[in-house]
Amino acid sequence: MKQICHLALVALFAFVIAPYRSQGADARHEPLTAILGAMPIEVQLLETQLKDKQSQQLLNVTVYTGTLNGRKVVLAASGVGKVNAAMTTTLMLDHFQPTEVLFTGVAGGISPELGPGDVVLGEKTMQHDYGKITGQVYESDATKDPSGKPNPQFFPCAAQLLSVARAAAKDAVLDKVPTTQGERLPHVRRGVIVTGDMFVASPAKSAELRQNFGADAVEMEGAAVAQVCWQQNVPCLVIRCVSDKADAMAAEDFKRFVQTAAVNSAKLTLAIIERLGKTPAEPALAR
Repeated sequence: MKQICHLALVALFAFVIAPYRSQGADARHEPLTAILGAMPIEVQLLETQLKDKQSQQLLNVTVYTGTLNGRKVVLAASGVGKVNAAMTTTLMLDHFQPTEVLFTGVAGGISPELGPGDVVLGEKTMQHDYGKITGQVYESDATKDPSGKPNPQFFPCAAQLLSVARAAAKDAVLDKVPTTQGERLPHVRRGVIVTGDMFVASPAKSAELRQNFGADAVEMEGAAVAQVCWQQNVPCLVIRCVSDKADAMAAEDFKRFVQTAAVNSAKLTLAIIERLGKTPAEPALAR
């Protein structure tokens, strides 16, 4: 008799929780885009346009959920540097299981073709300060996953995300940049973004990054985000708008152009979000 009662209770419990379990499964499979920026200024425009906005704290990181252009998103400012970026990305992946991750923000432009306001879509990213020093010689190396397996030195962007971003760039209306010759209309290009825990304001270092890695832009978070996403098989795209030339004038130019650069990167991110809502889900990354 006790066994019959026990089975009846189990069956009743399963019946009661079934609808909630189903809802949870559906929610996990619904497309959701995670958007990160290092500094609040880099995600400010996106936050102001969130509909049905709610916030929560995850290990002292303020995370916003809502919709942008009809697509569900989760948004946060990670903090500056690779550790903060990797931590916040991990929190996003663990708590929200996003379909893809977009990292938006500003960077130093290394390619001579880039000026303030121009946007680089990270076709691939890498960590320029990961490696070893023997005597006076620095040798870069690939990062490794927790098991010790080497990652690729350059993390490739998911091809479909890059395709969506390039299409979105044709529709995005970016802010013009004032110059001594008048206002300049920014352009968008794909390229190589390198990451390190340092603000580069050195022509010599910029030339080294350009020569050694083919870098178009340099910043402090993107490849850390890409590494976490690669190891968890989640599509990722790093979007960077040039705020300075990573040269002797970088600190001064950063203050002058950071607002425009942050807004332009966010505007392109919005255009990508809109297109993602019309695009089939990204497949798992090819290894």
